[in-house]
Amino acid sequence: MGTENNEIVNKAAIQTSALSHGLLNPEQARKFIQQTFDATNLGQLVRHEMRTAKTGEIDKIGIGRRILRKKTENVDDGYRADVTTGQIEYATTAVRLPWEITEETLRENIEGQNFETIVTNLMTTQLGIDLEDLYLNGDESTSSSDADYDFLKINDGWKKQMQSGHVIDATSKTFNLDLFYETLQAVPNKYNNGKLRFLMSPKRAQDWELYLLNQVIGSGGAVPDSIYTAPARIPVVECPAMDDATILLTDPKNLIVVNTYGVQIRKTTEGKEAIMQDKRFYVVHLDFDPIIEETDATAIITNVH
Repeated sequence: MGTENNEIVNKAAIQTSALSHGLLNPEQARKFIQQTFDATNLGQLVRHEMRTAKTGEIDKIGIGRRILRKKTENVDDGYRADVTTGQIEYATTAVRLPWEITEETLRENIEGQNFETIVTNLMTTQLGIDLEDLYLNGDESTSSSDADYDFLKINDGWKKQMQSGHVIDATSKTFNLDLFYETLQAVPNKYNNGKLRFLMSPKRAQDWELYLLNQVIGSGGAVPDSIYTAPARIPVVECPAMDDATILLTDPKNLIVVNTYGVQIRKTTEGKEAIMQDKRFYVVHLDFDPIIEETDATAIITNVH
């Protein structure tokens, strides 16, 4: 992946001097965006949509249940199963990631010219981690007094959107198996089809393991290994960007990230500033919007302690 990242950046740098100004072609844009998703556990599981327009709609297509009918020879009763359609609106937000490298660093570093590749890989990985953080925790209503105000206010993430789904307030509840079952029962049965996942922080997953171990020690019994990673038979996805007080329940494919093909990666070693400061300047421009297909197919546990 590292070599491919650097090749995309270098190709974009060559294009920067041309009319395209570092704009990646659709194939390059898709590859670069995919690399950001590959940087995290959850990013590899959610649904990705690429669009040309910055705002628009994602189509939803579904069918009902119990649509079979008894067959009668040579009789057309006029029955036809219906297809349900709908749309989810999206509006992408533009973001950028700038960085710079001094020519002296390239000359003096033991990695030499390979140092540029290393930094490019690190920036691409961190871009993916930061984007997942926003997908989950973004909140446009964030107060300016918050330490991460400039970061979190960029867009509304899935946690904020799930407040319109099924909310379980654990303020007065014990963190035990009953809490997981209560959350699962809040989601309609039609979505409980083996694809649901609990999303939680690594620390919260470890707290769950510790809780089970304490139960074993207290009762002298044995806990099946599967229950550590699948409470209520629902597998756990550990998300480092999640806070410890929140647990999400949904099918990861119900979580959608919309990106446009308008990805730009610009690099320059020319110009007055680059010459005077003896630096190479880089910036990645892209836009995104995290949306949810079916809010009714989500549950969020808040104030876990």
